[in-house]
Amino acid sequence: MPRTHANLPRLYVEPDLTAGGQLTLGKEQSMYLAAVLRKSVGDEVVLFNGRDGAWRCALTSDSKKSVGLELVEQIAEQTPVSDLWYGFAPLKSERLDYVIQKAVEMGVGTIQPVLTRRTQVSRLKHERLVANAIEAAEQCEVLSVPRVEPEITLERLLDGWPVERQLIVADEGAASASPVEAVSALRGKPVGLLIGPEGGFSEEERAKLLGLPYVAPISLGPRILRADTAAVAGLAVIQAIIGDWR
Repeated sequence: MPRTHANLPRLYVEPDLTAGGQLTLGKEQSMYLAAVLRKSVGDEVVLFNGRDGAWRCALTSDSKKSVGLELVEQIAEQTPVSDLWYGFAPLKSERLDYVIQKAVEMGVGTIQPVLTRRTQVSRLKHERLVANAIEAAEQCEVLSVPRVEPEITLERLLDGWPVERQLIVADEGAASASPVEAVSALRGKPVGLLIGPEGGFSEEERAKLLGLPYVAPISLGPRILRADTAAVAGLAVIQAIIGDWR
């Protein structure tokens, strides 16, 4: 999005966005604009829906219950949906929020919670994860909000895994080494990244993963990383070597 509009609030909406269109926000977003940000008629915001790019809009009404908006101009075209898949063993509370936010910032296309033997959390509020992803996209000028899938067990994930997609696994049991060579070998192929739980995969899980032909284990260096740190490090490695940072 052009940096000239970086000072405008950004909101994710569901309706289609077209030139001259008008829409009314729901109560929560209206309250945010009218009461929290104290926006009034004539003030501008940016809307996006993950399909139609980013649009500069002007308030036509400023009721705290139903703010009205008119679409003025498209200021950024829609970005392609990322093909990068990211799976992780859910963490507790704020650290769970953190990994969702960072995945959005790092350009992930699909976010998949994966339940392993040592996973800290087994029941997730899917709506909260989706809302967290949307909020991260609003704050970081991301136009393609990742799809957040419901949690799935590691066994079911592997049973249904598309073999044409390579699965990069952060292997805490591997000897310390640079991941550059292993990741570079996957250039041009669809990939996913799987981060295990605190304490790592169980021996049985690790053995099964390493025995699969589409799994590419990597080391993330000589230090033991917390799961949320490993997620950011792994995604950064992928994006820098074979992803959209190039």
